[in-house]
Amino acid sequence: MIRIHVQLRCVLGKSVQVMALPFTYPSWWKSAWVWKSMKHLRKTMHAPANGLFYAICYPILAAIGVPANLMVILILIRGRCGLSLCITYYLVAIAVSDFLVIITAVILNRISRIYFQNSVLSITPMCSVSSVLVYSTRDGSVWLTVAFTIDRFIAICCQSLKTTYCTEKTASLIIGLICVISWAKNIPFFFVYQPLYVLDGVPWFCDIKSIFYTSPIWQAYDWLDHILTPFLPFFLILVLNALTVRHIFAANRARRRLRRNGNHEDPEMANRKKSIVLLVTISLSFLLLWATYVGQFLFVRVTNEGYYTSLNFNNPQYILQETTNMLQLLSSCNNVFIYAVSQIKFREELKKMLMCIFTMPIARIKQL
Repeated sequence: MIRIHVQLRCVLGKSVQVMALPFTYPSWWKSAWVWKSMKHLRKTMHAPANGLFYAICYPILAAIGVPANLMVILILIRGRCGLSLCITYYLVAIAVSDFLVIITAVILNRISRIYFQNSVLSITPMCSVSSVLVYSTRDGSVWLTVAFTIDRFIAICCQSLKTTYCTEKTASLIIGLICVISWAKNIPFFFVYQPLYVLDGVPWFCDIKSIFYTSPIWQAYDWLDHILTPFLPFFLILVLNALTVRHIFAANRARRRLRRNGNHEDPEMANRKKSIVLLVTISLSFLLLWATYVGQFLFVRVTNEGYYTSLNFNNPQYILQETTNMLQLLSSCNNVFIYAVSQIKFREELKKMLMCIFTMPIARIKQL
C-alpha cells in the first residue's frame, strides 16, 4: 500500500486554508492511475514553461549579468580606475553581491524552476534554502548600495567626518556587517514554506503557509522585511543624493563667483558634474526597477491577496509578479553600464579587457 498526501488550496472568503487529504491505494496502482494523477497535478499546479517571454528573458539576464559583474570585479580589483580604495571596496562588494543575486535568483531559482521543474532544486527543503539565498543576496546588494551612498554623502558634504569614516577599515567593517545581517535577517523565510504536495514521502515545491497571511508575528516580519528592503533604502538614497546634489550645485556656484575669468574650463567642476551623473543614474535605476516591487507589496496588502506560487503564465497576477521579479533582478546587471557611461577610466579599462578577450583567441589560432 502507498500513501499519497495531496495539498489542496481552498479559498474561503479572503482567507486561504491548506488541507492535507490522505488517499490509500493498492500498491499495484502506483504505476498506473496514481502516477498519472500526480503527473496531471504537476501539470496543473506547475505547468511547463509556456511563457516564451520569461523563458527567454531569464537566460538573457543570466548571460548578461554573470559576465558583466565578473568584468566589473576584475576591472576594479586591478585598481586602475583612479578610485580610492574605500570606493573600490564598496563597488567590488556591490558587484560580488549582484553576481550572487544572478546565480541564486536567476539561475538556481528562476531558470531551474522554468526548465528543470522535477530536479532536486524543486524539493521543498532546497526550494526553501533557495528563497533564503535569494532574499539574503538581494538585501546585501541593496544595502551595500545604500552604504556607498552614505559614504559619498559624507565624503562630499561632511568634510569633518571624511578622514575618520571614509577609510578602508570602515568600509571593510560596514561591508562585513551588512553581509552578516542580511543573511541572519532572512533565515526565517526558510520556515515560511510547506510542500505543494508530497509524493512517496518526498515533498515537492514550495507553497506559502496560510499562517504567513494570518499570524501577527509573520505579518510584522513581512512589514519589517519590506520596510528594510526597499522602503528605507528608497528614502535614504533619495534624501542623501538630493542633499549631495544640492551641496555640489552650491559649491559650483561659489566656485564660479571666485573665478574671475569664467571662460576657462574648471577640472574640479567637471569632476563634480560626473559625480552628479553617477549619483542620479544609480538612484533613478534603483527607483525605477524597484517601483513595481513596492507596488506589488501594496497590492497584496490592500486586496488581501496572496503571492502567486504556481506557474500559470497566462494569469495576470503571475505576469505582474514575474515582471516585478525580472525588473528587480535587472538592477543587478546594469552597474557595468552605469560605470562605463559615467567613469572615463573604467570605460578605458573595459575596452582593454574586451579587446584582450576577443584578440587572444585569434592570436592563438594564428600561432597554430
